[in-house]
Formats: sequence, structure tokens, C-alpha cells
Amino acid sequence: MTEITNYITNDFRAIDSQETIMAAQDFFNELNFSNFPVVEEGIFIGSLAADDLETFDNDKKVGDYKYTLEHFFARTNMIWLDVLEVFAKNQTNIVPVLDENNKYVGYYEIGDIMKFFHETPFLKEPGGIIIVKKGVLDYSMSQITQIIESNNGKLLGLFVSDSDVDTIEITIKVSLGALNEIIQTFRRYNYEIVSEHHEDNYINSLKERSDYLDKYLNI
Repeated sequence: MTEITNYITNDFRAIDSQETIMAAQDFFNELNFSNFPVVEEGIFIGSLAADDLETFDNDKKVGDYKYTLEHFFARTNMIWLDVLEVFAKNQTNIVPVLDENNKYVGYYEIGDIMKFFHETPFLKEPGGIIIVKKGVLDYSMSQITQIIESNNGKLLGLFVSDSDVDTIEITIKVSLGALNEIIQTFRRYNYEIVSEHHEDNYINSLKERSDYLDKYLNI
């Protein structure tokens, strides 16, 4: 699989702090970036948000508004999930990238990171998605893995997709196979199955009984 650092780009040079606000506005007008990295004497000092420019004086320099710059960034040694988290937390489509010595090396674009995500086995490999829910104190990742593997399933990936004070929801992708057996085993371990499955014999049986009862009551 391609290394995520291969997606670091320098298609557009960073905005210099000595550039005018008007020049920065022209830059953002041409491109659909939510923000963009700013450097001062080659050093990254933050990201300029497109929305902020509307309130700035055109004749002033970007460096005059240092206090408004946003300071999120990714490191070159970050794994893709951590990079994706930076995008999500800051609601941005551009993330500056710094090396371990804080040197600016380029930026990630959200489209490229999503392209990388689509190449992961979680999305690329054929399989079935199961969403389970359980009490926050009762679930176990090792137990989830054991349930899948004991039914000859292969775990392709999982993540916490929702949670509150009491419960946690986990989205799981497994290789196609004994999906119904895996679902029934989760139930035996008191996991609630949130997702719907054609293979779910338990739900199918309940539905058949409900349909039969409806017909009986309507006679």
C-alpha cells in the first residue's frame, strides 16, 4: 500500500507573512481552500482561514494578523488515522505537514487522504459490515476479535462509530463467510446488533412469526 507521505504536496507554495491581504484574497478566490499555511522566513507560523480575510484590511500584510492564525498541523511520521483526525477536529480541507524538527514540508488535501482511505482493506476488500452496541464497561476489543475468529471469520477492521456515557457502538468489517453465525455469537455475548442483515436468521424468524401473527389476527 502507498505510504501516506506520498500524498504530501507543494502544488502551491505557502503564503508568506509579508504578502498583502489582497494577494491572499486573490489566492483564496481562485482555489477552494478553507485555510492555507503561512510561513515567516521559511518557518511555519500557522494557517490563514479564508473566512477571516473578509474582515481584514486589504493593504495590510498577512503577518499583521498573526494572532488570527490557526496552529493545527500533521507530522510526517503520523499514521493516516491520526492525520484524518486532524482534518475532522479542525473542519478543514488542508492540513500543513511538519517534520520532527518543525520544518514545513508541504500539506495534505482531504481528497487525497480519502483516496488513501479507500485503498485500505477496510473499504477495498469484499466483506460484510456489522454494527454492534454494548455497555461502555462491558465491551472488549479482544472479545470481538475472538467472536469473529471462532466462527472462521477474518477481521478486516473496526472502529468506534458512536458512544455516550453508557453505551458504545462499534462498526466491524469481516470477510464474507459465516456472517449469521458471527451475529448470533455476538447476541450470546449480549451485544446488540444495530445493523440489519439478510443473513440474520434470528430476525428473519421473528419477522416470520410476526407476519403469521398479523395474518392470524386479521382472520
